[in-house]
Amino acid sequence: MDYFPLFLDARSLNCLIVGAGEVAARKLELIMKTPATITVVAPWVCDTVKALAKSDKVTLIEREFIDSDLAHKDMVFIATDKPDVNQYIHDLGREQKVLVNVVDNPPLCQFITPSIVDRSPIIIAMSSGGVAPVLLRYLRQKLETVLPANLSRLGSFSEKFRDKVKQALDGVTARRYFWEDVLDGDIAEMVEKGQDEKADNAFEIALQAAAENKEVTGQVYLVGAGPGDPDLLTFRALRLMQKADVVVYDRLVSPQILELVRRDAEKIYVGKAMSNHTLPQDDINQLMVDEAKKGNRVVRLKGGDPFIFGRGGEEIQTLIEHGIEFQVVPGITAASGASSYAGIPLTHRDHAQSVVFATGHLRNGTIDLNWSALAHKNQTAVFYMGLTGLPIICEKLIEHGLPATTPIALVQQATTDDQRVLIGTLSDICAKQKEAQLKPPTLVIVGTVVNLNDELNWFQQ
Repeated sequence: MDYFPLFLDARSLNCLIVGAGEVAARKLELIMKTPATITVVAPWVCDTVKALAKSDKVTLIEREFIDSDLAHKDMVFIATDKPDVNQYIHDLGREQKVLVNVVDNPPLCQFITPSIVDRSPIIIAMSSGGVAPVLLRYLRQKLETVLPANLSRLGSFSEKFRDKVKQALDGVTARRYFWEDVLDGDIAEMVEKGQDEKADNAFEIALQAAAENKEVTGQVYLVGAGPGDPDLLTFRALRLMQKADVVVYDRLVSPQILELVRRDAEKIYVGKAMSNHTLPQDDINQLMVDEAKKGNRVVRLKGGDPFIFGRGGEEIQTLIEHGIEFQVVPGITAASGASSYAGIPLTHRDHAQSVVFATGHLRNGTIDLNWSALAHKNQTAVFYMGLTGLPIICEKLIEHGLPATTPIALVQQATTDDQRVLIGTLSDICAKQKEAQLKPPTLVIVGTVVNLNDELNWFQQ
């Protein structure tokens, strides 16, 4: 992040604009939306600036820039067509500790102006650091269509009742829960429709009820984070991640997905690898119980789906024992994500009429599975956590009837930019893996559907 985003208090801001062409006019028009005091200095003034300068908040000085123009200024936009003048004012401004922006010259900009979606008092500002202005305009257009024009009403409504809520409810958590319920419910809709009196009355009733019930109860949300690509998250998963006070996550959750968690949420890593557990499962279960009893909204963020080799069932049993409310949000399981992004359909009329999921690592550290059920032709077998036990998996499948030439695929870090796919047969995949050195998380897919990879591999091509 080359540019640190922040919002300046413009109520006491003294801004200077040097230049008065159409480029300067755009900056003037933008800064005039704030209560800042504005001075424009230029020997020549375009019609747009002349019209804008009729405002009481703008002082227009029609002459060349002089050094004293920078006195008592907090910010300066430099928009002349003379590079030497721009450089001179830039250097002078930096010496005097004034924030400097030389328009359309990023190396001479101490700050840049973002693309803005204005729903005052709600302001959304975005920036690409000057590297992708067209993409930025595209994103702004998308946001303009998604965000309701009357969103500003909700901002003003929240401002009106902010102090009252602070007096009625003790603690940041209680107030946040209350506001989230308001903004998610009927009161917000009343505000957006302009039903102010009705919304005020409903708000007063809701606030009184919240004040009388001071005990804040927490919940646990078991959320499937999918196989790695953040675009594969469900809308519900994203919404709950934005509500979380505490996020308990494992090693299969990608950094890109963690970036989508509410910024001020506490993040607790409980990753588990083969024979290396940051926290034992029982301690993870108790951690969720303890945090929920404090009144926190706890998101248990799991790679893939919580109910497919994610120990979601074990964790819920503990929550039930302690009377903790919970929800489960399904995620795209690794088998589905890996097969789709590797171009290997799990079922196909010409290859596999059934699919079976198995774990390559049981609770007691063995992989003593029902090999007879797994070693079927016209069936796809998918092994989670099967990389370490790959030699045993291949040996047992051959031993129980699958030909040694049966295709097998290893898919590492599926759906991400680091995805790798290794194709072989039951007889040679171990030698190929010894050379390739794929790392967990890697999924193992066995069956003739693997032969479709060459034809259907859309992602990595």
